[in-house]
Amino acid sequence: MSIRLRSARLKAIVQKFTGRRILVLGDLILDCYLQGKARRLSPEAPVPVVRVEQEQWIPGGAGNVAVNLADLGAQVELVGIIGEDSEGARLKGLFSQRGISTAGLFCDPERPTSVKYRVIAEHQQVVRFDKEQTHTLSENLQQRLLRCLQAAISRSQCLVISDYGKGVISRRFLGQALRWGRREKRKVIVDPKVEHFLYYRRVTCLTPNLQEAIAGMRALQVEADGDVEMLGRRILAKLGLGSLIITRGEQGMTVFENGARIRVSHIPTQAREVFDVTGAGDTVVASLSLALAAGATLLEAAQVANAAAGIVVGKLGTATVSPAELAAVL
Repeated sequence: MSIRLRSARLKAIVQKFTGRRILVLGDLILDCYLQGKARRLSPEAPVPVVRVEQEQWIPGGAGNVAVNLADLGAQVELVGIIGEDSEGARLKGLFSQRGISTAGLFCDPERPTSVKYRVIAEHQQVVRFDKEQTHTLSENLQQRLLRCLQAAISRSQCLVISDYGKGVISRRFLGQALRWGRREKRKVIVDPKVEHFLYYRRVTCLTPNLQEAIAGMRALQVEADGDVEMLGRRILAKLGLGSLIITRGEQGMTVFENGARIRVSHIPTQAREVFDVTGAGDTVVASLSLALAAGATLLEAAQVANAAAGIVVGKLGTATVSPAELAAVL
């Protein structure tokens, strides 16, 4: 079933975003964009020489989810890890500028802050290089994070887990977080990592893209709508999810609601032009969780998230959406 919901109702949901309390747990990344012009090849190797004219630092990973939420009007608490380095201090400062609570950020002396550097020449990405360590957190650090998380869950309306596979999310750690979420009757929305796909049992909503859903279930290539529906039903049954949203790029998203019978709905994309899909999944999980916290049904929240994703892919780089932009396209 393809569905479009009434514009007035969706706009009313967006108007309720301000002040909703959302807790974000996950892997923090600092995105660095080095932009300039390339006019010649290097004499040292057959690669362009980029003369950097602009340097931009933006929160990525779970940090991008938090920034998306803050720009949409939410009160955001963030639980995660940074390194004892200048990049970690920079990331913490960027959160503070957005009004995002950093009380839940802990320094890990055994790893650097995760940083993705992108070199861009004339709007074309030339190379990306990453600085990171992805080993599991120490027992002491996990316990500190869990104590902070336990207190923060009770203050929040919704828990968002943004798993980028950088070491914060492990089976045991996630299990405890989900138990607390269920005990406090909080909605738990998860943006999954393929390697951890089978960890996310009994969450309120899982939001993989199509390739993550295929890889997570070790399925054969899925193309037609009927194949996607079969895959979604398998995921719901396997993980005991409350709901599932599979994002499908230019084909929109497919929404699965669990219950006495499974309800499947398709929402077509709203993107007009696609410049950059970086961070689109972060925008989906942020706007979806905020809409649910504002009292939306799952289908209403998915429609809002779909519209938000359509806006953000029309921007270059890691980007966010404002309530005014969202209301305009709804």
